[in-house]
Amino acid sequence: MSAGSIQFQSSTNRTALVELYSSEGCSSCPPAEAWFSRLKSNPRLWTDFVPVAFHVDYWDYLGWRDPFGAADYSERQRAYATQWKSRSVYTPGFVLDGKEWRGWFNRDELPRAANQLAGKLTASSNGGKRWLLRFEPAMRSSTAFDFHIALLGFDLNSDVKAGENRGRKLQHDFVVLTLTTATSKKDGDTFEAELSLIPPSRLPAKRLAVAAWVTWQNDLQPLQAVGGWLPDAQH
Repeated sequence: MSAGSIQFQSSTNRTALVELYSSEGCSSCPPAEAWFSRLKSNPRLWTDFVPVAFHVDYWDYLGWRDPFGAADYSERQRAYATQWKSRSVYTPGFVLDGKEWRGWFNRDELPRAANQLAGKLTASSNGGKRWLLRFEPAMRSSTAFDFHIALLGFDLNSDVKAGENRGRKLQHDFVVLTLTTATSKKDGDTFEAELSLIPPSRLPAKRLAVAAWVTWQNDLQPLQAVGGWLPDAQH
């Protein structure tokens, strides 16, 4: 990623964060991934919702190591399950604004954004590696927030040679390649933090985007989200 001024800003109404938990080792994941990929052409993308795909590693034992999988993402899904008092995790699994969402099984459209005031979230960078996140909550708060920012990869392909998807060529979008979290500092009625977003040494994506969201400190449920495509010059 090279130099250039970038800024993404949400409205004051809440933008949904849509999370997909997936794995190349799971034979039921490709249909969900295909459904998720279609969100690229949805006119509501980045304004009504911000999609992110976390690849988990708990299916790697079947013989195929997901190149995009990470133990941290498996733990994130388990933390959600604990919060929901669920005894297990599964793929494909969707989370909409911190809550389990099963609508994709019926190929449902994502729910329309509620006219719920959340506050304005801004992500800005000069060069794409250091980001300033600022949150102006709709209601005054004295409690700290956590900021999260992810680098997303698109048009990613894998020739799977083992496991449940052996012999298949899989294609992925909205894949979380890097995730960074930091606790906010208060500046008047605004909260902000600086975060580094260092891309992987080997960057296989043909197209990149950034997703950012804010939560209460040490909480999972997103309060506001923002995202957008990185210019081609960024990669």
